[in-house]
Amino acid sequence: MEQRRKADINGLLSRLPLFAQVEAETVATLAASTQEVRLEKGKLLFQQGDTADGFYVVVYGQVKLGFSAQSGHEKVVEIIGPAHSFGEAVMFMGRPYPVFAQALSDAMVLQIPAQPIFTLIERNGSFARRMLAGMSMRLHSLVQDVESYSLRSSTQRLIGYLLRNADEIESNTAEIDLETSKQVLASRLNLTPETFSRVLHALTEAKLISVNGKHITIHDIARLKAYDN
Repeated sequence: MEQRRKADINGLLSRLPLFAQVEAETVATLAASTQEVRLEKGKLLFQQGDTADGFYVVVYGQVKLGFSAQSGHEKVVEIIGPAHSFGEAVMFMGRPYPVFAQALSDAMVLQIPAQPIFTLIERNGSFARRMLAGMSMRLHSLVQDVESYSLRSSTQRLIGYLLRNADEIESNTAEIDLETSKQVLASRLNLTPETFSRVLHALTEAKLISVNGKHITIHDIARLKAYDN
């Protein structure tokens, strides 16, 4: 059973973009020290303030990163999906996690300890560059979020989210399946749930979108890009 579990982890690691160009022997070494963590929806992976002694990769499901604001409300910082990693920067800094991580759905993550990663970075420059690129992209995304919260209206923020996450764009229309609950997305966009619902309603009243649960149809992309109230 143990050998089969490790073989599964080896296969999972080798299929992840971060490890795509890493030698098979090195991946096998990482797999030997990697832990498989299965999470039920709502279960915490780690708490804010816990020691960061490695990083994580999502195999399936979704994990949200967040913290409790002084107001007592929860602020969602990021939603992590399959094949994406998180926790690398804190691992390098040797500091406690500044956020908590909680499963938004049933999920499986791989916990990769720090020391084998440090050894791999020293030996493999291309791996180090890919890891740095991943962290740089996340930082760029967070900077964009701060700019969006500061300079864009609540309506513009939600419209921007819809346009970025459209599954298919055909002749000025698109279909979207929300990745998680509206309450979590509202926090991610720095909106209250009430404001999130109000903006969705306004866009529906303007006949720009239709909402059916988590499924949203955009009827006119050009008009939606130009809309604000």
